[in-house]
Amino acid sequence: MSSSAISIKTEIPGPKSREITAKKERYVPLAFETLAPFFIAEGKGALVKDVDGNQFIDFTGGWGCLIVGHTPDRVVEAIRDQAGKFAHTDFTAIPYEPFVTLAERLAKLAPGPSPKQVAFFNSGAEAIENAVKISRKYTKRKAIVVFEGAFHGRTLLTMTMTHKASPYKAGFGPFAPDIYRLPLPNPYRNNMQFEDFERALIALVDPEEVAAVVIEPLQGEGGFIVPADGFLEYLRELTTKHGILFVADEIQSGFGRTGKFFAIEHYDIEPDLIAMAKSIAAGLPLSGVIGKKEIYDRIPGSSIGGTYVGNPIACRAGIEVLNIVEEDKLLDRAVAIGKFTRERFEDVKRRYAIIDDVRGLGAMVGMELVKDPVTKEPAKKECSAVVQECLRNGLIMPSAGLYGNVLRMLVTLAITDEQLNEGLDVLDAALAKVAGGK
Repeated sequence: MSSSAISIKTEIPGPKSREITAKKERYVPLAFETLAPFFIAEGKGALVKDVDGNQFIDFTGGWGCLIVGHTPDRVVEAIRDQAGKFAHTDFTAIPYEPFVTLAERLAKLAPGPSPKQVAFFNSGAEAIENAVKISRKYTKRKAIVVFEGAFHGRTLLTMTMTHKASPYKAGFGPFAPDIYRLPLPNPYRNNMQFEDFERALIALVDPEEVAAVVIEPLQGEGGFIVPADGFLEYLRELTTKHGILFVADEIQSGFGRTGKFFAIEHYDIEPDLIAMAKSIAAGLPLSGVIGKKEIYDRIPGSSIGGTYVGNPIACRAGIEVLNIVEEDKLLDRAVAIGKFTRERFEDVKRRYAIIDDVRGLGAMVGMELVKDPVTKEPAKKECSAVVQECLRNGLIMPSAGLYGNVLRMLVTLAITDEQLNEGLDVLDAALAKVAGGK
């Protein structure tokens, strides 16, 4: 490979991608909107090659699913080996060892001294749905509390729990009942005091009717929002006080991205339930809920599950993901990537007035673009222009945020220093073109 990882040989999109796009427009619903205007042919590590032979650096990581990179050799071999033995039985029909092995490994990685058990599902939304079911069954309560800026999925229940109306909720109602939303103490956009939070909770719903509070320790789609210092610890005390379960949504923040295996570990908190997905199986459909054994002991047989949950091929992939995270010391790598990225982001913040905040944990770093640092009016149009400029120059750069104005890093931890630096150079150039004069 040349010193440059990026290699653009055609216009973007190239002729083959345009040909496939014509078929997509005919046969695939418009709802499946894509970030990249081209089609992937192969991926390895942090690099993606499209059907026209162009090579890009991928900062999206499959929306956070590829903590160990595209097609890691060990995961690919595990998938091949398992597929050659058996691909499906449904664990509740004929059980299999990979399900148990992965559950054991994850239970031991969960924070806190309580004995843990693990249930597997298919998607992040399913994990959240089941965390809610489990919470309601265990507490014999119905209400669920979520937060402004939250993203929990796109099923009926989870889109109700998700905050952003368009495109996730608009026109899809009526929504699920007994979901209550409260502000999140956000150091950048509000100065909410913790005592105000309990008053707001009591004004909204009787705490004795709340089954669970569901919170992302670091909001993902919401714009990489880190809650105000001390809030998560306060929330743990508050939920304990009222007999409410604390559910950590680690679907995007888990599996080492923040420098801890679970982001909640930064706060020395033991959640009652942890929902996980995305990087759990290197992109294969798998999710799970880690819970205290005392909670799972109250859940009747056959009351949770599904035909495909904990698929043996996905479980084998998940075991190898854990091996790679541990043996390649990816938690340390996340810290190093985060430190370097934050330094680069702080540098462009000094040079471009449009960037008003840099935040995150470990390699999960984002920066918020605004039109005015006083009013904090979101610069959504400019953020989109930066993303498009990056795409034209070989970097697949994701955005996020309730207002669509946050650039975020979901890069694989397998990225090399050279690839990371090259990608950030492209981002810097895109910012210079879009906002250099502002």
